[in-house]
Amino acid sequence: MDERMDILRKYNLWTEGDFDFGFMRVAYTGRIMDYVGNRLVKVLIGQRRAGKSYVLRQIARELIRNGVPPQNTLFINRELSDFAFLKTHKDLEELVTLYKSELHPQGRIYIFIDEVQLIQEWEKSVNSYSQDYTEEYELFISGSNSRMLSGELATLLSGRYVQFPIYPFSYQEYTEIRHLEQNRESYMGYMNTGGIPELFVLPEKQEVQRNYLSALKDTILLKDIIQRYSIRDPRLLEDLFAFLVGNASNLVSIGNIVNYFKSQGRKTSYDAVAAYIGYIEDSFLAYRCERFDLRGKEILSGTAKYYINDLAFKNFLYPGTAYGVGYKLETLVYLELLRAGYDVYTGCAKEKEVDFIARKGDRTIYLQSTYMLVDEQAVRREYASLEAIQDNYEKLVVSLDDFCLPSNEGIRHVRAWGLGGLLER
Repeated sequence: MDERMDILRKYNLWTEGDFDFGFMRVAYTGRIMDYVGNRLVKVLIGQRRAGKSYVLRQIARELIRNGVPPQNTLFINRELSDFAFLKTHKDLEELVTLYKSELHPQGRIYIFIDEVQLIQEWEKSVNSYSQDYTEEYELFISGSNSRMLSGELATLLSGRYVQFPIYPFSYQEYTEIRHLEQNRESYMGYMNTGGIPELFVLPEKQEVQRNYLSALKDTILLKDIIQRYSIRDPRLLEDLFAFLVGNASNLVSIGNIVNYFKSQGRKTSYDAVAAYIGYIEDSFLAYRCERFDLRGKEILSGTAKYYINDLAFKNFLYPGTAYGVGYKLETLVYLELLRAGYDVYTGCAKEKEVDFIARKGDRTIYLQSTYMLVDEQAVRREYASLEAIQDNYEKLVVSLDDFCLPSNEGIRHVRAWGLGGLLER
């Protein structure tokens, strides 16, 4: 028997094997299952180890539970060493042909390909299967680079794919896994840990968790950036990531960053810094939050804020960086907005800064985040930026206070652990 079939049998759901499906991420599986039953390619994107593989397996299991014959699902995880033989799109097509000749699936075939970008010219096969009207295929693919759907594939699949960003565990998922109530104490626990899925199965020892996160960071930098883009200065790349972690929520520009490194005696250039930060964004280690002028209704070039994908990197790898609970809260609010599907900007209105402008469909929300509303002066300070905005969109102040202030001039006060439910309305 072809050894490739042995590998497929090992990782597929064709038998009653003992497969690890992990924590059920119903927010993702429910959303993706809504798109099942057509030729749209379902694309899952996100940082390595954020849980994309588990979500794909959970979808395959849902299909089987809903009546799809197990042999009609084909799961391929290119990141596993067992699948290293899959180097090009031709290798992939040969494997699919072998699978069909051995299992003889009847009807629609559901193909799952994890970390598809590791297969050279994979887009040719994906496009071919999605457009094959002699047989029925439905494809689910994942990747760890935000540009995997740029260029040729975006042209080939224009209007024929739907994309799903996958993030580390949310606060709500954290409380479900830990069996905790949603309150200030559990929110602080989440804030001081993070949501990287593997942290929840490792021993709760600082050294073990730190070593894991260090290895994860190194793997992302090496495999998704250094090798992919032939980086000439790996040390600069790592230092730039550390800079972004340490300056989360601060307005910075590429010029500022270049000047900072030059002040430290480092030789670098504007183009190198801009390119390296772009690669960090592409690998989902950090996000760029553009600045938006509410008066001119336009995005302002030059400065922006950067937020890391998960606070675990800050908590375990760079604990000495000088920002406190308020800045951590701002990061979590930003990530919560992304998870809820909003386009997010940082704003300025009449010389006042607004932490976030969040837009989804016809809904716009202005948000200020602050650690605590300790006195009347703090309340006036945090509400002032929102009061300066003249339109009638929603305005929220998010804090870690146990109490909740009454609405004031249309501005609502929200406790941080209640934000997720409010955003879904």
